Amino acid sequence: MPRAFITGITGQDGQHLAQFLHGKGYDVYGMVKGQSNPRVAAVLEEMPFIEMIPGDLADLPSLVAALEVSQPDEVYNLGAISFVALSFNQAELTANITGLGVLRMLEAIRMIGGSQNNPIRFYQASSSEMFGKVRETPQNERTPFHPRSPYGCAKVFGHDIVVNYRESYGLHASSGILFNHEGPKRGIEFVTRKVTNAVARIKLGLQHELVLGNLDSKRDWGYAGDYVKAMWMMLQQVNLTRSCTKPIRIFLLVAVLNFVLSRLIPAQLAAASPMNLWC
Repeated sequence: MPRAFITGITGQDGQHLAQFLHGKGYDVYGMVKGQSNPRVAAVLEEMPFIEMIPGDLADLPSLVAALEVSQPDEVYNLGAISFVALSFNQAELTANITGLGVLRMLEAIRMIGGSQNNPIRFYQASSSEMFGKVRETPQNERTPFHPRSPYGCAKVFGHDIVVNYRESYGLHASSGILFNHEGPKRGIEFVTRKVTNAVARIKLGLQHELVLGNLDSKRDWGYAGDYVKAMWMMLQQVNLTRSCTKPIRIFLLVAVLNFVLSRLIPAQLAAASPMNLWC
Protein backbone atom coordinates (compact mmCIF):
# COMPACT_ATOMS: atom_id res chain seq x y z
CA MET A 1 0.00 0.00 0.00
CA PRO A 2 1.53 3.38 -1.00
CA ARG A 3 2.26 5.92 1.71
CA ALA A 4 1.91 9.72 1.43
CA PHE A 5 3.17 12.43 3.77
CA ILE A 6 1.38 15.81 3.63
CA THR A 7 2.38 19.13 5.18
CA GLY A 8 -0.39 21.67 5.57
CA ILE A 9 -2.75 18.78 6.28
CA THR A 10 -5.29 20.96 8.14
CA GLY A 11 -5.64 23.42 5.26
CA GLN A 12 -8.09 23.24 2.39
CA ASP A 13 -5.79 21.44 -0.05
CA GLY A 14 -4.36 19.16 2.61
CA GLN A 15 -7.82 17.89 3.51
CA HIS A 16 -8.93 17.47 -0.11
CA LEU A 17 -5.68 15.67 -0.93
CA ALA A 18 -5.94 13.38 2.10
CA GLN A 19 -9.44 12.30 1.08
CA PHE A 20 -8.37 11.79 -2.53
CA LEU A 21 -5.31 9.69 -1.63
CA HIS A 22 -7.28 7.64 0.90
CA GLY A 23 -9.71 6.81 -1.88
CA LYS A 24 -6.74 5.65 -3.95
CA GLY A 25 -5.70 3.24 -1.21
CA TYR A 26 -2.88 5.26 0.35
CA ASP A 27 -1.79 5.31 3.96
CA VAL A 28 -1.96 9.04 4.72
CA TYR A 29 0.32 10.84 7.17
CA GLY A 30 -0.09 14.51 8.03
CA MET A 31 2.40 16.85 9.67
CA VAL A 32 1.22 19.17 12.44
CA LYS A 33 3.23 21.77 14.31
CA GLY A 34 3.05 21.53 18.09
CA GLN A 35 0.15 20.25 20.15
CA SER A 36 -2.25 23.19 20.01
CA ASN A 37 -3.44 23.31 16.40
CA PRO A 38 -7.19 23.92 16.81
CA ARG A 39 -8.04 22.32 13.45
CA VAL A 40 -6.52 18.91 14.13
CA ALA A 41 -9.45 17.53 16.12
CA ALA A 42 -11.97 18.56 13.47
CA VAL A 43 -9.87 17.07 10.67
CA LEU A 44 -9.41 13.76 12.50
CA GLU A 45 -13.12 13.61 13.32
CA GLU A 46 -13.93 13.77 9.63
CA MET A 47 -10.90 11.77 8.43
CA PRO A 48 -9.80 9.36 11.19
CA PHE A 49 -7.63 7.46 8.73
CA ILE A 50 -4.96 10.21 8.85
CA GLU A 51 -1.99 9.57 11.14
CA MET A 52 -0.70 12.87 12.48
CA ILE A 53 3.04 13.30 13.01
CA PRO A 54 4.68 16.30 14.74
CA GLY A 55 7.01 18.41 12.63
CA ASP A 56 7.96 21.95 11.71
CA LEU A 57 9.11 23.37 8.38
CA ALA A 58 11.48 25.60 10.37
CA ASP A 59 13.22 22.60 11.95
CA LEU A 60 15.15 20.11 9.79
CA PRO A 61 15.61 17.41 12.48
CA SER A 62 11.84 17.24 13.02
CA LEU A 63 11.29 16.76 9.27
CA VAL A 64 13.87 13.98 9.16
CA ALA A 65 12.18 12.30 12.13
CA ALA A 66 8.75 12.63 10.50
CA LEU A 67 9.96 10.98 7.31
CA GLU A 68 11.64 8.21 9.27
CA VAL A 69 8.32 7.45 10.95
CA SER A 70 6.10 7.72 7.88
CA GLN A 71 8.51 6.19 5.31
CA PRO A 72 6.55 7.84 2.48
CA ASP A 73 6.56 7.05 -1.20
CA GLU A 74 5.29 10.57 -1.90
CA VAL A 75 5.67 13.89 -0.05
CA TYR A 76 3.29 16.77 -0.72
CA ASN A 77 4.55 20.07 0.68
CA LEU A 78 1.42 22.22 1.00
CA GLY A 79 2.40 23.92 4.26
CA ALA A 80 3.26 27.62 4.17
CA ILE A 81 2.47 31.01 5.62
CA SER A 82 0.01 31.75 2.87
CA PHE A 83 -1.39 35.23 3.48
CA VAL A 84 0.10 37.76 1.08
CA ALA A 85 -0.76 40.84 3.16
CA LEU A 86 0.61 39.22 6.32
CA SER A 87 3.90 38.51 4.59
CA PHE A 88 4.71 42.23 4.53
CA ASN A 89 4.43 42.38 8.31
CA GLN A 90 6.24 39.10 8.88
CA ALA A 91 8.63 38.98 5.93
CA GLU A 92 11.41 37.05 7.68
CA LEU A 93 9.04 34.43 9.06
CA THR A 94 7.42 34.02 5.65
CA ALA A 95 10.81 33.56 4.00
CA ASN A 96 11.84 31.04 6.65
CA ILE A 97 8.72 28.85 6.39
CA THR A 98 7.43 29.35 2.85
CA GLY A 99 10.87 29.54 1.25
CA LEU A 100 13.51 27.81 3.36
CA GLY A 101 10.94 25.27 4.54
CA VAL A 102 10.98 23.79 1.02
CA LEU A 103 14.77 23.47 1.16
CA ARG A 104 14.60 21.74 4.54
CA MET A 105 12.01 19.26 3.31
CA LEU A 106 14.04 18.46 0.19
CA GLU A 107 17.16 18.00 2.31
CA ALA A 108 15.25 15.70 4.67
CA ILE A 109 14.12 13.64 1.66
CA ARG A 110 17.71 13.47 0.41
CA MET A 111 18.97 12.39 3.83
CA ILE A 112 16.32 9.67 4.21
CA GLY A 113 16.15 8.42 0.63
CA GLY A 114 19.73 9.02 -0.47
CA SER A 115 21.46 11.32 -2.95
CA GLN A 116 21.15 8.80 -5.79
CA ASN A 117 18.15 6.76 -6.97
CA ASN A 118 16.01 8.31 -4.25
CA PRO A 119 12.61 6.55 -4.27
CA ILE A 120 10.68 9.37 -2.58
CA ARG A 121 8.68 11.61 -4.92
CA PHE A 122 8.13 15.24 -3.98
CA TYR A 123 5.44 17.79 -4.84
CA GLN A 124 5.81 21.50 -4.05
CA ALA A 125 2.81 23.85 -4.05
CA SER A 126 4.05 26.84 -6.01
CA SER A 127 1.84 29.90 -6.48
CA SER A 128 0.59 32.29 -9.15
CA GLU A 129 1.83 35.03 -6.79
CA MET A 130 5.28 34.29 -8.22
CA PHE A 131 4.24 36.03 -11.44
CA GLY A 132 3.31 39.22 -9.56
CA LYS A 133 3.69 42.02 -12.09
CA VAL A 134 2.82 39.80 -15.01
CA ARG A 135 4.74 40.01 -18.28
CA GLU A 136 2.02 38.30 -20.33
CA THR A 137 -1.57 37.11 -20.07
CA PRO A 138 -2.29 34.29 -19.70
CA GLN A 139 0.82 33.05 -17.94
CA ASN A 140 2.52 29.71 -18.60
CA GLU A 141 5.49 27.74 -17.29
CA ARG A 142 7.94 29.94 -19.20
CA THR A 143 6.53 33.30 -18.09
CA PRO A 144 9.23 35.19 -16.10
CA PHE A 145 8.57 35.64 -12.39
CA HIS A 146 8.21 39.15 -10.94
CA PRO A 147 6.87 38.69 -7.39
CA ARG A 148 5.42 41.73 -5.64
CA SER A 149 5.33 40.48 -2.03
CA PRO A 150 7.58 38.64 0.44
CA TYR A 151 5.23 35.68 0.05
CA GLY A 152 5.71 35.64 -3.71
CA CYS A 153 9.50 35.96 -3.32
CA ALA A 154 9.56 33.04 -0.87
CA LYS A 155 7.52 30.93 -3.28
CA VAL A 156 9.97 31.71 -6.10
CA PHE A 157 12.85 30.47 -3.94
CA GLY A 158 10.93 27.30 -3.13
CA HIS A 159 10.13 26.78 -6.80
CA ASP A 160 13.73 27.24 -7.90
CA ILE A 161 15.22 25.05 -5.16
CA VAL A 162 12.98 22.21 -6.34
CA VAL A 163 14.55 22.56 -9.79
CA ASN A 164 18.02 22.59 -8.23
CA TYR A 165 17.45 19.40 -6.22
CA ARG A 166 15.86 17.67 -9.20
CA GLU A 167 18.84 18.49 -11.41
CA SER A 168 21.55 18.01 -8.74
CA TYR A 169 20.33 14.78 -7.14
CA GLY A 170 17.94 13.34 -9.70
CA LEU A 171 14.97 13.60 -7.35
CA HIS A 172 11.49 13.06 -8.72
CA ALA A 173 10.54 16.58 -7.60
CA SER A 174 7.81 18.72 -9.17
CA SER A 175 6.19 22.09 -8.57
CA GLY A 176 2.61 22.91 -9.46
CA ILE A 177 1.91 26.62 -10.02
CA LEU A 178 -1.49 26.98 -8.38
CA PHE A 179 -3.87 29.82 -9.13
CA ASN A 180 -6.80 30.60 -6.84
CA HIS A 181 -8.95 27.58 -6.06
CA GLU A 182 -11.81 27.07 -3.67
CA GLY A 183 -13.90 24.35 -2.09
CA PRO A 184 -16.10 23.51 0.90
CA LYS A 185 -13.06 23.10 3.15
CA ARG A 186 -11.80 26.65 2.62
CA GLY A 187 -11.08 28.53 5.85
CA ILE A 188 -13.37 31.36 6.97
CA GLU A 189 -10.48 33.83 6.75
CA PHE A 190 -10.47 33.67 2.93
CA VAL A 191 -12.65 36.03 0.90
CA THR A 192 -14.88 33.39 -0.70
CA ARG A 193 -15.87 31.86 2.63
CA LYS A 194 -16.04 35.31 4.20
CA VAL A 195 -18.65 36.29 1.60
CA THR A 196 -20.72 33.10 1.73
CA ASN A 197 -20.66 33.01 5.53
CA ALA A 198 -21.66 36.66 5.80
CA VAL A 199 -24.52 36.29 3.31
CA ALA A 200 -25.89 33.34 5.30
CA ARG A 201 -25.55 35.20 8.60
CA ILE A 202 -27.26 38.32 7.20
CA LYS A 203 -30.13 36.19 5.92
CA LEU A 204 -30.52 34.69 9.39
CA GLY A 205 -30.40 38.09 11.05
CA LEU A 206 -27.10 37.35 12.80
CA GLN A 207 -25.14 40.02 10.91
CA HIS A 208 -26.05 43.33 9.32
CA GLU A 209 -23.21 44.23 6.96
CA LEU A 210 -20.23 42.84 5.09
CA VAL A 211 -17.07 44.92 4.76
CA LEU A 212 -14.74 44.08 1.86
CA GLY A 213 -11.79 45.73 0.14
CA ASN A 214 -11.34 46.14 -3.61
CA LEU A 215 -14.39 44.66 -5.34
CA ASP A 216 -12.77 45.01 -8.77
CA SER A 217 -9.95 42.53 -8.08
CA LYS A 218 -10.11 39.61 -10.50
CA ARG A 219 -9.28 35.98 -9.77
CA ASP A 220 -9.26 32.84 -11.91
CA TRP A 221 -10.94 30.48 -9.44
CA GLY A 222 -10.78 26.71 -9.80
CA TYR A 223 -12.05 23.80 -7.71
CA ALA A 224 -9.66 22.50 -5.05
CA GLY A 225 -10.64 18.88 -5.71
CA ASP A 226 -9.42 19.17 -9.30
CA TYR A 227 -6.17 20.76 -8.17
CA VAL A 228 -5.22 17.99 -5.73
CA LYS A 229 -5.91 15.35 -8.38
CA ALA A 230 -3.46 17.19 -10.63
CA MET A 231 -0.86 17.14 -7.82
CA TRP A 232 -1.16 13.37 -7.59
CA MET A 233 -1.01 12.96 -11.37
CA MET A 234 2.26 14.92 -11.49
CA LEU A 235 3.90 12.45 -9.12
CA GLN A 236 2.76 9.49 -11.21
CA GLN A 237 4.86 10.58 -14.19
CA VAL A 238 7.65 8.15 -15.01
CA ASN A 239 10.18 10.70 -16.26
CA LEU A 240 10.20 14.41 -15.50
CA THR A 241 12.80 15.46 -18.05
CA ARG A 242 11.84 16.60 -21.53
CA SER A 243 15.29 16.01 -23.00
CA CYS A 244 15.92 12.94 -25.10
CA THR A 245 19.55 12.65 -26.19
CA LYS A 246 20.89 9.86 -28.38
CA PRO A 247 24.31 9.37 -30.08
CA ILE A 248 24.62 9.90 -33.82
CA ARG A 249 25.31 6.16 -34.19
CA ILE A 250 21.81 5.38 -32.94
CA PHE A 251 20.31 8.06 -35.20
CA LEU A 252 21.98 6.43 -38.21
CA LEU A 253 20.73 2.99 -37.18
CA VAL A 254 17.16 4.22 -36.67
CA ALA A 255 17.20 6.03 -40.03
CA VAL A 256 18.34 2.91 -41.90
CA LEU A 257 15.84 0.68 -40.09
CA ASN A 258 13.07 3.14 -40.80
CA PHE A 259 13.92 3.07 -44.51
CA VAL A 260 14.11 -0.72 -44.64
CA LEU A 261 10.86 -1.24 -42.74
CA SER A 262 9.07 1.30 -44.91
CA ARG A 263 9.73 -1.00 -47.85
CA LEU A 264 8.58 -4.12 -46.00
CA ILE A 265 5.50 -3.15 -44.00
CA PRO A 266 2.13 -1.64 -44.99
CA ALA A 267 1.74 2.13 -44.75
CA GLN A 268 -0.74 1.86 -41.87
CA LEU A 269 1.97 0.32 -39.70
CA ALA A 270 4.44 3.14 -40.35
CA ALA A 271 3.40 4.90 -37.14
CA ALA A 272 5.09 2.10 -35.17
CA SER A 273 8.39 2.28 -37.02
CA PRO A 274 11.68 2.98 -35.16
CA MET A 275 11.85 6.61 -36.23
CA ASN A 276 8.54 7.27 -34.51
CA LEU A 277 9.77 5.61 -31.34
CA TRP A 278 12.84 7.88 -31.17
CA CYS A 279 11.75 9.47 -27.85
